[in-house]
Amino acid sequence: MTTAHHLPAGKTGTDVYAVEVSPASAGWAHSSLRVLELPPGGRHTFATGDSEWIVLPLAGGCAVVVDDDTFPLAGRTGVFEGVTDFAYVPRDAQVAITSRDGGRFALTGARCDRRLPARHVPASSVPVELRGTGTCSRQVNNFGAAGVLDCDRLIAVEVITPGGNWSSFPPHKHDEHRPGEESELEEIYYFEFAAHEGIPGLGYQRVSPSGHGTGTDVLAEVRDGDVVLIPDGWHGPSMAVPGHHMYYLNVMAGPDPDRAWLIRDHPDHAWIRATWPDQSVDPRLPLYTAPERS
Repeated sequence: MTTAHHLPAGKTGTDVYAVEVSPASAGWAHSSLRVLELPPGGRHTFATGDSEWIVLPLAGGCAVVVDDDTFPLAGRTGVFEGVTDFAYVPRDAQVAITSRDGGRFALTGARCDRRLPARHVPASSVPVELRGTGTCSRQVNNFGAAGVLDCDRLIAVEVITPGGNWSSFPPHKHDEHRPGEESELEEIYYFEFAAHEGIPGLGYQRVSPSGHGTGTDVLAEVRDGDVVLIPDGWHGPSMAVPGHHMYYLNVMAGPDPDRAWLIRDHPDHAWIRATWPDQSVDPRLPLYTAPERS
């Protein structure tokens, strides 16, 4: 079983980013992820190049300057503490990120064709979805989902799985272009975990070959800052060990003409969806909701 698609924390780090996954490093064509850690008073600049990006606070707040626009981001204490506001920045732009108090910020990117307007999106505009029931219950913050945010190619969401639960289940795939049924999307999973009394959390991620693409096959123990690359294959479950909530950030993009998240469930496990109406959503969810619009 290959480990090439499991990138432990630090393996993709550079002098600038704690995590950096590019199309070149991943061996694919579209999706990117960077995690930027800024000290108090820190500043970082970058050119967006041929990609559109979302600047998403993971912990802390910042100001994002794009060309002649400035977007203050209130951010959040951490990924288990609340929904965050964020900034969309277009291709072919110069961006500066500054943080008075310091923090950790995800830059989710996708190569694209159209140059859309830069903008700030408040936390109150992020749809929070409860998906699944019973031990399949999880929370999805659809900040950059297709149909929610206007992007050219980029799709990005956050998933929180309570300790002991399984998410990305039933296993599903999106590695074929089947109009109206399945999208072709590269996907990045970036993980963080809630500690318990100072003990770090952990979880497990499975990806199994679908018969398409490169035959991706992963069974990985994942911890804070780990990344799993999914160019193809059935992905799921994502398993959170008891006592530690799991967070993952999904970044997706692909070649299909329509920006859509269309998936096919694994035929051996699709039946589990039919059991959900007979069970309750995990009472620990939602961990939080988006603030009301002012």
